[in-house]
Amino acid sequence: MNAPALLRVPNTDEGNPVVATAVYPIRRRKQKHAVRLRVLTSVLADAMLTCIGGLLALKLEFSLKLWQSLMFIGEPAHHMGGLAELNAVHLLLYVTLLLLAAHAQNLYRVSPVRNPMRDAVLVFRAVAIAGVLLTAFIYLSGVETVSRFVVGLTAAFSFVALTSWRASSWYLRRRKAARGVGLQHVLIVGAGKVGQLLASHFDENPSLGYKVKGFVDSNHHDDPRILGRMEDLSQVIRQEFIDEIFITIPSEREVVKAIAQDMSQFNLGLKVVQELYDGLARFSPQEFVGDFPVRVLQREQSPHPTRLLKRLIDIVGSAVGLVLLSPFLALIGLAIKIASPGPVFYRASRVGKKGRRFVCYKFRTMVERADEQKQVLQHLNERVGPLFKISKDPRVTRLGAFLRRHSIDELPQLWNVLKGEMSLVGPRPPESDELMEYKLEHLGRLDATPGITGLWQVSARHDPCFETAVALDTWYIGNWSLFLDLQIMLKTIPVVVKGLGR
Repeated sequence: MNAPALLRVPNTDEGNPVVATAVYPIRRRKQKHAVRLRVLTSVLADAMLTCIGGLLALKLEFSLKLWQSLMFIGEPAHHMGGLAELNAVHLLLYVTLLLLAAHAQNLYRVSPVRNPMRDAVLVFRAVAIAGVLLTAFIYLSGVETVSRFVVGLTAAFSFVALTSWRASSWYLRRRKAARGVGLQHVLIVGAGKVGQLLASHFDENPSLGYKVKGFVDSNHHDDPRILGRMEDLSQVIRQEFIDEIFITIPSEREVVKAIAQDMSQFNLGLKVVQELYDGLARFSPQEFVGDFPVRVLQREQSPHPTRLLKRLIDIVGSAVGLVLLSPFLALIGLAIKIASPGPVFYRASRVGKKGRRFVCYKFRTMVERADEQKQVLQHLNERVGPLFKISKDPRVTRLGAFLRRHSIDELPQLWNVLKGEMSLVGPRPPESDELMEYKLEHLGRLDATPGITGLWQVSARHDPCFETAVALDTWYIGNWSLFLDLQIMLKTIPVVVKGLGR
């Protein structure tokens, strides 16, 4: 299937896009850019918070000395400007020392398994080391005008700020996980005693951030959570949108080696409970997942910087769009309420990235309880495959037809974009019942965040063939770039203005 000439893209055979670039321990150099990005984010946050703490300390000292000067019990106020500048120079030195000390304490280690108390201890050590080194430097340099009070106050502010933001991040992640938001889909290899204990541990502690989808095992066939045998592992990974694999049969060394080799083609995490085997995990980092010690053979690749930039564009674009369009959205909502009885918004169940379901918001364009009439109208369906579409749908209101032609009904999806459930550009989000009719090769289109607009919407919107939509979405995922997104967004404008939707 060729991508549309509209965007001048080459004809390629992508295969299944779920199969991503290999990320294997012996090839870790390939993901150094992602590791550096994560470290840089933490470093910048620490530097910014430390600078803010230092400036607050300088401000406090300045206010105290100004008050002393006004009370004629201190030095003249005109000397304090130079003093503040001198302290500001030492503040930059302190920030540098603190970042180096934090690095020495492994505070910037990628994917550390720590809790707020452990982080607080490491931050305290880093702050103390930086404070002692700065004080020693000031003493040896003979600079007597630098306030030790500012140094101590800056260290205190730094400890509170760095500890607080780490604890807040940890707490928010745990709270979201406890609500089932953003959980990692886990597949356990081995349904024996250890595998069952691990699954129970994850089920009883959702705050760990894992959701067990099932087991892969060639022996325990009576377990209802068995998703397949060992040889079905690759297929199960794609069907269940697995993010991480836990191997609980480390004694079967050759089997584990084979799994590790096969899984190198997938962008997912691979951990082994307990034992080492034949040097395969000799240099792999050891961590604790809950109460279980594991060896990390492979980590899921962090998002590429351009992916993070795409998310940043989504956040800014959706936020600005919601603010600027809010009066217009309010008028549309009022018009819908006047035109026909029923709610203003239509809350549709849709399937997002890796099969995660979410509520997709649209302006209501149909009569109330329109979903109940879908089965009655099934014989009028004009699409081939699991898609359902009628050009002159009797359920659509007169106002709704206008909103659909100009895609105005999809503007509330900006809220989905802001929440991270959708993107400005991406594959079309399928309906929940539509997913039930998917074949294995169709699941690849769920490897990306769905979008308000996309390649299919601007090039084959009225094509009745489901395979066309799948091929276009698959091509988009395999050939994605920010420039391609820009092209699609520019092509969306005339589609909306001309009213080509329906």
